[in-house]
Amino acid sequence: MAKLKLKAWRWQKRLAAVAHHIVQCGLLMGALSGLSALAQPAAEPSPAASIASAPTGAGPAASAAAPQPPAIRVGRIRGRITAEDLGVVINTADPYSVAVGEYYVRRRGIAPENVVRLSLPVRARLTAAEFEAFNDALHAQMPAGVQGLALAWREPYAVECNSITSAIALGFQPRLCEQTCAPSRTSLYFNYPGARPYTELGLWPSMLLAARNVAAAEALIERGIASDGSQPSEAGANAWFVSTPDGARSVRAALFPPAGRLGQLNLDVKRASSQDLPPLKRTLVYETGLTRVDGLTAVDWLPGALADHLTSFGGLLDAPVTGGQMSAVDWLEAGATASYGTVTEPCNHLQKFPHPQVLLLYYAQGSTALEAYWRSVAWPGQGVFIGEPLAAPFAARKQND
Repeated sequence: MAKLKLKAWRWQKRLAAVAHHIVQCGLLMGALSGLSALAQPAAEPSPAASIASAPTGAGPAASAAAPQPPAIRVGRIRGRITAEDLGVVINTADPYSVAVGEYYVRRRGIAPENVVRLSLPVRARLTAAEFEAFNDALHAQMPAGVQGLALAWREPYAVECNSITSAIALGFQPRLCEQTCAPSRTSLYFNYPGARPYTELGLWPSMLLAARNVAAAEALIERGIASDGSQPSEAGANAWFVSTPDGARSVRAALFPPAGRLGQLNLDVKRASSQDLPPLKRTLVYETGLTRVDGLTAVDWLPGALADHLTSFGGLLDAPVTGGQMSAVDWLEAGATASYGTVTEPCNHLQKFPHPQVLLLYYAQGSTALEAYWRSVAWPGQGVFIGEPLAAPFAARKQND
């Protein structure tokens, strides 16, 4: 009976949030116009929350083939998720998870009551039944005040054909396993500007602390901590949006922000072709559509950098380094701090990948990597979010900094 009451409460919260979300964003449609409509603000945005529609020019990078998109405006954020609001989940059956989870709890100062230890199979995918048991235990043990989750493992990253991060937030979606390229459930978190998603929407955005070994995971965590309040634009920073000759994987080029300076920040938006890339200095964002991105170790990554590629299987976190399609983990291994990829064939639906402008605008307002990435994906059913969730380069500095 307690389990049924818990599930009823979660669905009641989600249904109540649907009405709010429809008013705020409008229902997502499959066309580009639907994505643009969802990026309109619920309240007057801050100056940092808009991109000017007219390009200011940025040398060769401004000459990418895709046309300049219309201006996109997003909501003004209402705070951000902090270490006090974050829950950490540790898989006691996985030595990697235990080591990384305990390290993260210590370095981020996570409250003991916000740490849940459960036992899960250490393999790429859970069955729906295994996930159901895990999810029930998670909701029974995690305090209700927790607003987001750090999952301290690389595997499991999927629930059958769903990502584990979306299954936790939106529930398991069997339709995605039955129909190739089916649309997934629209996320209430898309373009949501608040900092209380569990309280207001009834869902936990989550991110995997994924790396190929414990040392790499600890380095990832340290990059996230180093990014906090670092204000990278004070010394100049770049956000790279890279088109490719592969039209199917470059559909996001239509959504790339205009090249030039972002608002009053010393953050330059660069649009370029993968065939004519200059050296990437002080890189905070890197988005492309290549199946495999060469030269990542030569990129000058800033702490807190976000990077992802639109391809079919970037979310296979156990993919070999030399495999056909690059894993999202490769971005983190190279020096990025958070990424995203799909765990099953998504087709190139724009809604299944991060919206470049929404991602950039929320991050530049001071959101965490967890929040910026989750807010930018309308249909995250097959997409797994990985990295250090609390990284927040544009958050206000602490007074003693």
